[in-house]
Amino acid sequence: MPLSEIKIGNLKLSGNIFLAPMAGIANLPFRLIAKRFGASLVFSELSSSEALIRNGKKTFDILRTIPEEKPVIFQIFGSNPDSLAEAARIVQELNPDGIDINMGCAVKKVIKSGSGVALMKNPEKIREILKNVRKAVSLPLTIKIRSGWNSMSLNAIDISMIAEDEGVDAVTIHPRTKEQMFSGKSDWSLIRTIKQKIKIPVIGSGDITNCLDAERMFDETGCDAVMVGRGSMGKPWIFREIKEYLASGKIPDDPVPEEIEKILMEHFNLSIEFFGQRRGAEMMKKQIAWYTKGFYRGSS
Repeated sequence: MPLSEIKIGNLKLSGNIFLAPMAGIANLPFRLIAKRFGASLVFSELSSSEALIRNGKKTFDILRTIPEEKPVIFQIFGSNPDSLAEAARIVQELNPDGIDINMGCAVKKVIKSGSGVALMKNPEKIREILKNVRKAVSLPLTIKIRSGWNSMSLNAIDISMIAEDEGVDAVTIHPRTKEQMFSGKSDWSLIRTIKQKIKIPVIGSGDITNCLDAERMFDETGCDAVMVGRGSMGKPWIFREIKEYLASGKIPDDPVPEEIEKILMEHFNLSIEFFGQRRGAEMMKKQIAWYTKGFYRGSS
């Protein structure tokens, strides 16, 4: 169903091309740039439920928003059902358009706390978490999962069905295991299977680097929306590219270097505006490398 409206709970969206919740990348300036290029919905970086309860300033900085970026969904992570419910209540007061629970992060620090993809080892704990969070908030509630912990534990289908049972409004699936991290190819057939098993919207994620990938994911999986992550790093115009191609069937031209420089400067200025001169410039170092890869004397 390329380029269509989608409803997640009571959240009505005019499009179905989303920006993924990438740690250290999907901050407010990046989300604004993605939005300006046509992302229908943006997700924040993941924020710790325990830090939210402790009123940690850095965590609340992650969840800063302005009206221009809406609709936005804030992502939280944790392993304690009560803490996640309390954190969700706190997040709801910040007025996002939805809350996402991270059940797919494979970073060692997150897994060590029993959070992220580590939760997929315990489906009944996931059920308890979702039951608690669903009771705590009225906002649209989504989850993001992987295929499973490893190739011997592929339980994304079961967890998606649990999510639907417990009132979750949409499921995002990145069909790689924790063991794979970002290696190999994501198994899009799993997205299709989950779409056939549940009635709530299914958002496909993994290996979308251009407009043809997005079209193929829609065609092969029947997913309701696609989520772009690493494919948008240094290339936020991918959202415009996907929308224009799906609407016309014509592959748009890539931006010329002068346009990329203009986009980069806009991104840089937003980073300075929201984070201050020193921190904003520091945070842009990796972004500059991604933007300039392949032209002039940029990163190679």
